[in-house]
Amino acid sequence: MPQKFDIIPAEIETYCENHTSPENDLLKKINRITNADILQPRMLSGHLQGRFLAMISKIIQPNYILEIGTFTGYSALCLAEGLSENGKLVTIEVNEEHKDFTQQFFDASNIGHKIDFCIGDAAQIIPELPNNIDLVFIDADKKNYSLYYNLVFQKLRKGGIIIADNVLWSGKVINTDKIDAGTHALLAFNSMVQADNSVENLLLPIRDGLMIVRKI
Repeated sequence: MPQKFDIIPAEIETYCENHTSPENDLLKKINRITNADILQPRMLSGHLQGRFLAMISKIIQPNYILEIGTFTGYSALCLAEGLSENGKLVTIEVNEEHKDFTQQFFDASNIGHKIDFCIGDAAQIIPELPNNIDLVFIDADKKNYSLYYNLVFQKLRKGGIIIADNVLWSGKVINTDKIDAGTHALLAFNSMVQADNSVENLLLPIRDGLMIVRKI
């Protein structure tokens, strides 16, 4: 079974999932195999968050999506559902060990041809990408969230959306007694976004917390 976060009661999360459109068969397979065979399976977006990402993408109908942190490809496939007819999603993963495992799911999807899967350092790849990105999903190493945000913001079109995952960090952001490096980085990131007058933002308690940012 997928691992749960402790932000909301498990019963409420299950109720929400039971009243949300289901995953397709490929996403169910990724969910199942990731939880069975991959270390840290909680990094996978999962049913509820995946449907949220797909819904946002379908509303925007983006031509260009950037994802930072591919893992096993679940969120990339969800985001790609809303791409325009000739749209493209670029997803960046630093861990080369995930390459073959994840690529098999892109190859099995009828929208996999719209996904460019890059292995490497996002901080080096992002500056080489084109401008006018419509939608960005940040779900990578927490210490570099602020760096990734600043790099992609320059390339994000006006009205474009950035979504950052794990911004509640299993509730650690409100426990200031013991602040680890990840918590410190996310506290700094959340404060930076809140103080940014060039955006409007919304922090949602979905899964482990999603910061939604719109460039104005």
